[in-house]
Amino acid sequence: MKPALTQIGMQMSNLTGVRAIMKDIVETLQAGNGQEFINLSAGNPLILPEVEQLWRDCTQELLDGSEYGDVVCRYGSSQGYGSLISAIATDFNRRYNLNLTSRNILITPGSQSLYFYAANAFGGYTASGNLKRIVLPLSPDYTGYGGVSLVPESLIAYKPTLDIDAASHQFKYRPDFSQLEITEDTGCVIFSRPCNPTGNVMTDDEVRKIAALAAPYNVPVLIDSAYGPPFPALNFTELTPVFGDNILHCMSLSKAGLPGERIGVAIGDEQIIQVLESFQTNMCIHPSRYGQAIASRAINSGKLADISTAVIRPFYKDKFAVLESTLSQAMSKDLPWLLHRGEGAIFAWLWLKDLPITDWEFYQQLKQVGVIVVPGSTFFPGLQEEWTHKHQCLRISLTASDDEIVTGMQRLAKLTEQIYQLTSVKS
Repeated sequence: MKPALTQIGMQMSNLTGVRAIMKDIVETLQAGNGQEFINLSAGNPLILPEVEQLWRDCTQELLDGSEYGDVVCRYGSSQGYGSLISAIATDFNRRYNLNLTSRNILITPGSQSLYFYAANAFGGYTASGNLKRIVLPLSPDYTGYGGVSLVPESLIAYKPTLDIDAASHQFKYRPDFSQLEITEDTGCVIFSRPCNPTGNVMTDDEVRKIAALAAPYNVPVLIDSAYGPPFPALNFTELTPVFGDNILHCMSLSKAGLPGERIGVAIGDEQIIQVLESFQTNMCIHPSRYGQAIASRAINSGKLADISTAVIRPFYKDKFAVLESTLSQAMSKDLPWLLHRGEGAIFAWLWLKDLPITDWEFYQQLKQVGVIVVPGSTFFPGLQEEWTHKHQCLRISLTASDDEIVTGMQRLAKLTEQIYQLTSVKS
């Protein structure tokens, strides 16, 4: 049976961004015909023993406690499980000197759903027919933003400026405030910090400047802190969450070891929270309470924050160091390759400047030598102008063994040199 689809049905049934690439990756791995691949594409966090044990212990506490039946066998509030909301409010008030109440917090089934609510509550067409824009102030950014709006034309992204240190083969993206526009036609602003895919961390001043541009128009600024402190604290550079009247601090517990439970958190002005809660009520009533109940225990005990800084952060920071040092040794110093500064998250972002082929073609050739990464062009949702840079980048996952990262980067370096040399010979 092939049902007739509406415009929205057609749009939402198509894979966007990296999800479309993952289909090709899965098919490649399944049809390997005996070839072994080093898979450096995954965004799935590794299962770290200490983290898994924390969630086992919290689960056992829930099973042994008196609230188990209430958590699992009853419906709950659309805002989220009260114990988790209270745990977050207490932790953030103490940690960041805030004055949060329960009215400032919303729990969602993963942070992706939160951006879907916001994109469609604040972006799209108004009752009078005006188009409210969803602004991504710095591109590249999280590929999932490309599929959250039911009005695709509302999404707009801006090219960054590039800080380039050619001698060290490093670079960094920064917001281009000479181009960035936030006006009365802006519905909301979204960006990740630390950033998936690049690991970029906007400075506090850059964040405050974006929030200040949005404030006169009462535009919510959603800061996607899925990799930020206090959990999972996957920032490798100093980072303090920024709060404000029009800022919505958004978190996820996925990279803190609970991706299967889909727990997202929004912290901000109660009027914004109320709008998103109503959206959630219509969407799914409320998120799963089991994950929320064990998360409340992990936060109240302080163990989640401790494990984030003592286990999760150093694990991935060390992975990045292995990748960086291998590329420095294996890549020719004469080639125009640049690695984005490793400031956080679980990925590395490589720019092959003036790459003679596209990122998709490079990805295909790299598969031939048994290494899988993700073409960078999938991480520029909303960027409306053509930019050759977007076809010269690769996202490389840090969720592999050290040996796999070393071997993968050595093979990537060899292929890179061959491709540049071949083009040089032809010209």
